[in-house]
Amino acid sequence: MFRLGTAVGIDLGTSNILVYAKGRGIVVREPAVVAISDGEIVAMGNEAREMLGRTPGSVSAVKPVQDGVIANFTITQKMLRYLLIRVCGRRRFLKPQVCICVPSGATAVEKRAVIEAALTAGAKRAIPVEEPMAAAIGAGLEVTTASGHFVVDVGGGTTDIAVISLGGIVLSESVRIGGTAMDAMIVRQIKRSYNLIVGERTAEDIKIRIGSAYPLPNETAMGVKGRDVVTGLPKTIEISSEEVRDALAEPVASLVERVRGVLERTPPELAADIIEQGITLTGGGSLLQGLDRLLESQTDVPVRLAEDPLTCVAVGTGLYLELAESLPAGLLATSTEASSGYTR
Repeated sequence: MFRLGTAVGIDLGTSNILVYAKGRGIVVREPAVVAISDGEIVAMGNEAREMLGRTPGSVSAVKPVQDGVIANFTITQKMLRYLLIRVCGRRRFLKPQVCICVPSGATAVEKRAVIEAALTAGAKRAIPVEEPMAAAIGAGLEVTTASGHFVVDVGGGTTDIAVISLGGIVLSESVRIGGTAMDAMIVRQIKRSYNLIVGERTAEDIKIRIGSAYPLPNETAMGVKGRDVVTGLPKTIEISSEEVRDALAEPVASLVERVRGVLERTPPELAADIIEQGITLTGGGSLLQGLDRLLESQTDVPVRLAEDPLTCVAVGTGLYLELAESLPAGLLATSTEASSGYTR
């Protein structure tokens, strides 16, 4: 059984970091960007994101988590310590218990890196939970019942697809396709079509404003500023929503194919539940216009967007501890045993 005490849930994402505190809800919602100078954090979140591509030589703005896993352990550990102090204060004798999400396809080494980063950052105990499980809990699904739930969590670095029943993951697949891959395809398309180089922030803005996975009722366009490849000078072009959809076609089609693959491997009884209850979309990437309609047309299964897809994983990690506390031992599965050598 878990002793809740000061409980914190962390969605350590490629694009955003969200922190859920027991009794307070979401207390941190920031871009997963850290500005570093001489090995120390000088800015984080929105302030650091503004520095991307604009920093002097003495300051570097980096994303310490790539494709859903830790790319820079030291910076991640410092970032987590900064977050825990921000949320819980500097109380030496009241360290928080942290539930932190990991992709369903993460290796044992990658999971251990996440746990060790949380412990060295000041957590009393660090408990990993797989992202689709956290997303399902945060979306309000009854994960402990004998019924099949199908969750697609489209994050910044990875998309986690899972079938959940009786508090465990029956089938899952984690693919390194997410918002970051979509942004990269937009950058490539603009360079190929217009000889214009744009940054990842610009590509993300394009995706949010006019990106889509399915034809829009009213197609639109927007102006884009960047650097001309030939002249090296600033240049402005106009790009249409149809062009952006074409740029996103490859990663979106791959995502749909992986969802179909998991559906095809789902046991018949659970498949019957999923046909009745539908597919639940979570994660920031699920906000891509028309993604739900495309999945529904390609799978013949109802698709619904979670009420607040951006916060589902963070809320789910926080609620996980409370849910596990109220259930019989072993009914709610974790990606690593909570009682194994991660407690300090």
